[in-house]
Amino acid sequence: MKKNKAAQALGKLGGKARAKALSPGELSEIGKVGAKARSQKLNAARRSEIARKAVEARIEKHGQQRKAKGDA
Repeated sequence: MKKNKAAQALGKLGGKARAKALSPGELSEIGKVGAKARSQKLNAARRSEIARKAVEARIEKHGQQRKAKGDA
């Protein structure tokens, strides 16, 4: 198994303390690597459950925004 180069680079730079100095783009790239690795370990049913919850959360958020604006 190959080591995660993004995680290695972050670790060499001091972990959480160094992460504060990274740009949002750099943090996003590191996060994408971790998310991909996590998704590969999950089975299809669990991935589907996570996706369903994400959709429900977006729908709920959208509804709350409309109520706040008075559109509902």
